[in-house]
Amino acid sequence: MQRHTPQRFRGRSISKSERWLARLPRFWSTGQLSFFDHFSPNTYTIGCRMNINTVKNGMIEALVAVAALCILGADTLSAETRPNILFCISDDQSYAHTGANGDPVVQTPTFDRIAREGLRFTHAFCDAPTCGPSRSAILTGQHIWRLEEAGNIHSTLPAKFATYTELLAEAGYSVGYTGKGWSPGRLEPGSRKANPAGELFNRRSQKPPFKSIRDTDYAGNFQDFLKQVPVDQPFCFWLGTSEPHRGYQRGAGKLTGKDPAKAVVPPIFPDNDIVRNDILDYLVEVEHFDSMVARAIEALEARGELDNTLVVITSDHGMPFPRAKASLYDAGSRVPLAIRWPQGIRQSGRAVTSFVNLSDLAPTLLEAAGLEPPEMMTARSLLGIFRDETPKGRDAAFIAMERHDGCRKGGKGYPCRAIRTADYLYIHNFEPTRWPSGSPDQTVCARSIPFGEIDSSPTKTFMMEHRNRHGVARLAELAFGMRPAEELYDLKNDPHQMVNVAGSTAMAETQAVLRGRLFDHLRKTRDPRVVGGTVDWDYYPYYGRVSTKGWSVDEKPR
Repeated sequence: MQRHTPQRFRGRSISKSERWLARLPRFWSTGQLSFFDHFSPNTYTIGCRMNINTVKNGMIEALVAVAALCILGADTLSAETRPNILFCISDDQSYAHTGANGDPVVQTPTFDRIAREGLRFTHAFCDAPTCGPSRSAILTGQHIWRLEEAGNIHSTLPAKFATYTELLAEAGYSVGYTGKGWSPGRLEPGSRKANPAGELFNRRSQKPPFKSIRDTDYAGNFQDFLKQVPVDQPFCFWLGTSEPHRGYQRGAGKLTGKDPAKAVVPPIFPDNDIVRNDILDYLVEVEHFDSMVARAIEALEARGELDNTLVVITSDHGMPFPRAKASLYDAGSRVPLAIRWPQGIRQSGRAVTSFVNLSDLAPTLLEAAGLEPPEMMTARSLLGIFRDETPKGRDAAFIAMERHDGCRKGGKGYPCRAIRTADYLYIHNFEPTRWPSGSPDQTVCARSIPFGEIDSSPTKTFMMEHRNRHGVARLAELAFGMRPAEELYDLKNDPHQMVNVAGSTAMAETQAVLRGRLFDHLRKTRDPRVVGGTVDWDYYPYYGRVSTKGWSVDEKPR
């Protein structure tokens, strides 16, 4: 098996003498020498962090000698590979839409199983409610405002930003992906030669259950990947479906026996048959994703590798509906997240209420594999949560967006940042004079779609065509209308974030506190919109489809 560079690797199987040393009193966890450990039935694995300059060499030698003398001649434990990693990500699925998270219609037995046998996160948020930037944050372990061009969709991911997949490959992991990895955009301008999700496995196809669903056999491609992984080599695989991204086959939900009357319609949408059936069609594709993950899990079980595999199931951002995807509200940014890893998770079956961003997965997976995350990764590992330790500083998530699509004249985006706590959502819109959901003038939009930040759909069409009708007008304004520089939502009284209380006297103190927390975090993590520096998101190239004659991104003023 290919070995990794010593400066990056800190996890391995140990002999019994080293095991004895690891069991020495825990006062070593002082920053000079610290250990983490876990048992599996046949092995004991140890990792350590050491500041060699602060620990006396003589003391280390003495401890090793004592440990060796205590168990002189003992045989060594069998070698254990580092955990495999199966990362499963759907495309456009909101938090609410799994069985485990409470939806009464959708059938997601695989997500529910992983949550039941592992951890279910109730406050997981994407870093950006748009495909490419969210995936860039997941891969790099960084907020999108630190990633230059990768903060925009249809852009690139500069090679200077390390990804957890590349670091695992350097450390000896076999790395691959199927379906949608890092996307959409072009890799070459960022000096990358391959998708950072890994080597592509996409040979297998199958007849999809509905014409709107891709014919990619994601699970079959994962099986092909497994066949080429050497027995003694750990792997990291990215299973990314294109579902439930639009479009959908109209009526698919009904064809699967779903009852429109049972669909849960969030109050941000009109409640009628058009919307209910649109939601059911979306749920059909959520179920397709879940079924592919089920087959991937079965493949691991057949090989006897499931319990040594860290399984993650999530989505890149929320559902493709108005005031959801491409917005910082919960319907666009709160995502399902379940993680199973018997060897690393204590007290499985827990519902984790701590706040996490999906960028936290990168340092988590690296540390689970025994690697030290690079300093550029500002996200925080979840291993403490895995160990059921009391979390510190996990009472908020931070979300952002720049250019989601080419939906304004000259390629301008809608820059905004948010802090989400248990009680409030505070949003700061840096350019409130711009249309947040894209311009209503399709002639200034790259793909000639009015309000183009919102995917075309029956729900969107209905809301646009009945925008002035009683019962629809307010919802249409929330979805398509202009927004002020500051938004604040009291989640206990307004869980769907429909009443902006920013500017009210009663909420002035809360607004100031949350504004301060958000901007402190932006300063700490070096957001150029706050600390100064290059702010080029409005001027980076746009590599998406352009159907509007003459549309282009403005040149940056000199």
